[in-house]
Amino acid sequence: MTEPAITPELIAKHGIKPDEYARILEIIGREPNFTELGIFSAMWNEHCSYKSSKKWLRTLPTTGPQVICGPGENAGVVDIGDGQAVIFKMESHNHPSYIEPHQGAATGVGGILRDVFTMGARPIAAMNALSFGLPSHPKTAHLVKGVVEGIGSYGNAFGVPTVGGEVRFHKSYNGNCLVNAFAAGLADADKIFYSVASGVGMPVVYLGAKTGRDGVGGATMASAEFDDTIEEKRPTVQVGDPFTEKRLLEACLELMASGAVISIQDMGAAGLTCSAVEMGDKGGLGIKLQLADVPQRETGMTAYEMMLSESQERMLMVLKPELEDVARAIFVKWDLDFAIVGETIPEDRFLILHGNDIKADLPLSKLSSTAPEYDRPWVETPAAAPLAEVPAIAPLHGLRALISSPSYAHKAWVWEQYDSQVGADTLVTPGLPAGVVRVHGTGKALAFTSDVTPRYVKANPFEGGKQAVAEAYRNLTAMGATPLATTDNLNFGNPEKPEIMGQLVGAIKGIGAAVAALDMPIVSGNVSLYNETDGSGILPTPTIGAVGLLPTMDHLIHGKAQAGDLAVLIGSTGAHLGQSALLAEAFGIEAGDAPAVDLVAEKRHGDFIRAQAKTFRCCTDLSDGGLALAAFEMAEASGIGIDLETGDIAALFGEDQARYLVAIDPHMLHGLKGAGHAAGVPVTVVGRFGGDSVSLGGQSAPLADLSATYRTAFEATLGL
Repeated sequence: MTEPAITPELIAKHGIKPDEYARILEIIGREPNFTELGIFSAMWNEHCSYKSSKKWLRTLPTTGPQVICGPGENAGVVDIGDGQAVIFKMESHNHPSYIEPHQGAATGVGGILRDVFTMGARPIAAMNALSFGLPSHPKTAHLVKGVVEGIGSYGNAFGVPTVGGEVRFHKSYNGNCLVNAFAAGLADADKIFYSVASGVGMPVVYLGAKTGRDGVGGATMASAEFDDTIEEKRPTVQVGDPFTEKRLLEACLELMASGAVISIQDMGAAGLTCSAVEMGDKGGLGIKLQLADVPQRETGMTAYEMMLSESQERMLMVLKPELEDVARAIFVKWDLDFAIVGETIPEDRFLILHGNDIKADLPLSKLSSTAPEYDRPWVETPAAAPLAEVPAIAPLHGLRALISSPSYAHKAWVWEQYDSQVGADTLVTPGLPAGVVRVHGTGKALAFTSDVTPRYVKANPFEGGKQAVAEAYRNLTAMGATPLATTDNLNFGNPEKPEIMGQLVGAIKGIGAAVAALDMPIVSGNVSLYNETDGSGILPTPTIGAVGLLPTMDHLIHGKAQAGDLAVLIGSTGAHLGQSALLAEAFGIEAGDAPAVDLVAEKRHGDFIRAQAKTFRCCTDLSDGGLALAAFEMAEASGIGIDLETGDIAALFGEDQARYLVAIDPHMLHGLKGAGHAAGVPVTVVGRFGGDSVSLGGQSAPLADLSATYRTAFEATLGL
């Protein structure tokens, strides 16, 4: 097959800017061929190289006594004691999910699971953070249905419990939904596997499923804005097979136990290209590949297609040659492909052969660690104008506006399509501040949550970045867990626009300040830029995934409020309505500043909650919707009414930070207040649980009526 001529149009189609192409010419001293152009495109795109964000990502705190391995590997590794580690990461699959929602979301789950088990961990939990356009948009219901089905079909068949996540709706996502997938696994702390190749002349082995043409150019597509050619991008979406991935998991873990593995890397974005280059670059080695030996499920595949295919359920490994027969037998047993496709070489070369033909010969280090890095111009987001007078609204009308919105309504329609109990270790299923999974065979448990409030980040990127971490901290704390570490999934628009780059910089600075203050270092993550359609960008959405540890089950806060219990606010009385859920849902107003985040208060109040955990019947943090929504959700989950004393709108719906709502037996109040006084933590009785109605400042409505609205609004609004 004749390769196309290298033209300016072809170069642009590969996402390579003229100055970058000039740099390629300088590096290799000649014009690249078609396959080489594809390889540079794959390795230098935003999705793989982080060229717009590397400068700022380096400023994030990534170390701590609990961190075994921070960013740079497939996933982060954190010590949980007793010789065990939790391995976790969050990644985006946004563009593929908008083009083909079922497969886009499914392969997002598959990819993040491989990131975890390629480190030697058995996955124990998954989450997802989903952002969709307005419910009235003609594509939204189709996207919601496809994405949820895709997540459920892959995770359920693979056998990992989905224990948490979030779903939001906003007009900014009309043309670009966000699908952020999280996975966590367990491994022995002294048996972690890394992707650093070592040794010259070591066999490079292809493992798993066969290579096809699906996903060719997917990473490059994910690094570009959408326009009216979106349907042409459908072939760049991968196709997943969870049953093959389950076999791949078991084969890989068995292979790792055999001692045959020198290094291992999953084939994700940019497939064979990225996995081979990263392994070689980390080890300071070159890689030679023979594409004729790559298992293929389609005939006549070109070198370009094989190198850039993102077919799923594949791994690349550097193997101890003396254990080749042992390794091959394991993969034959699991009915998976095992093929030696190359070797490590001492030269700094990425040499690609297809039979006797050289299809690419490039300096390997120039493709990865020395890829372009930009210090893009950025402008600070201007300070928000003060919030004008808030329109009058009756407290119960405000509550109804929130619970009838699909962003805040009950999400059973979503959760019930996910298996949250597979593995039989899930202690807390979706719907509470964090999911909790037992560490099998021990008395420990791990809590998982994901959080961000994009309205805050747009209004004030620094405070919004801080708040995303702080809310994750509170959600873990509300379950009694000690926060350990975080992973970030930074979803933004076009970084070539200084105002968008300013949002990214501000959010990273806020995230950095918060993870340092709350001792939750960033150990892994992903950046997803160019989330725009026809020049219109999403709300800045830096999702924070977080993991916390419960040393024993005694620490778990997981009960229900009972009749006569007091509703007690831990933290300040509400006052901040800027960028609040009430304004957005009741009036369509997004104005004012984000709430300020006092990180010292966050830490102090979180430590207090964990210290007093046995005092509480149940606990939740206060975030979107403030006291009113938190109290309603706690009462509704307990099947009991609540009477909140105040009718003040700011006190009910203000979204001030560092706050929790707890239910306690009245006999515990004196001791709790005394402990609060000693710790410098405000403790205020705000109401009482009981009866069968919800009362806000004297206005009442039957709990059953409000609950019916809350539990049906999601499906009803979306027509599902």
